[in-house]
Amino acid sequence: MKIIGLTGGIGSGKSTVAGFLTELGAVVLDSDKIGHEILETDAEVRQEIVDNFGRQVLDRKGRIDRKKLADIVFKDRQSLIKLNLITHPPIYRRIQSILDDCRQQKTEVVVIEAPLLIEAGWATCVDETWVTIAPREVIIERLEKRGMTKEDIESRIRLQILPEDRMKAAKLTIDTNVSLEGLKKAVTDLWHKTAVDTNRC
Repeated sequence: MKIIGLTGGIGSGKSTVAGFLTELGAVVLDSDKIGHEILETDAEVRQEIVDNFGRQVLDRKGRIDRKKLADIVFKDRQSLIKLNLITHPPIYRRIQSILDDCRQQKTEVVVIEAPLLIEAGWATCVDETWVTIAPREVIIERLEKRGMTKEDIESRIRLQILPEDRMKAAKLTIDTNVSLEGLKKAVTDLWHKTAVDTNRC
C-alpha cells in the first residue's frame, strides 16, 4: 500500500485535488473531517478544550462550536498550538486505525489530506508528500468567495508555515492556478505515475 500525504495552505486547492484523486480510485482520509468527528464524539477531547478555552466555545447544546473556537485560535498562535496539542494525537490515532483497515483490505493507494501534515510531523509516516500551491492573490480571491473576511484570511495565512518550506519537504508540487480541466489532467498524470510505482512495489 502506498501512502501519499497531501498538504498545502488554506485556499491552495487541496480539497479539489483530493476530489480528483478519489475519482481516480484513491482512498482519501481528510484530517480536518476526522478532527470534526472527534470534536463531536470524543468527550475527553471536548472537555479538554473547554478546560483550556472556556465554555464560551460551546453552543447551546453543549457541543463544540467550531466557529467560536476558530475565532480564538486563528488570532493567537499560542492558542492554536494549544488546540493542536489537544487534537492532533487522537486524529493521528484515528488515521492509523483506518490505515490498518486499508492494509487488511489490500488498498493500493491512500491519501492523507492534512493542512498541517508537515508541522504535525506526520510527513515521516507517508511514502511521499504532495503540496498544493497557488499565488497569494488567487488564494485570497478564493477565500473571499467562500465568505471569509480579509482580516480572517490574513490572520490564517499569517499562522501558516511559508509555502517555500512546504515545497522543500514535498516530493511533488501541484500548481492549482490553472483551469479545472488542466488541474484534473495534471493530477491524473501524477496518479498514473503513482500507480506504476505502486505496481512495482
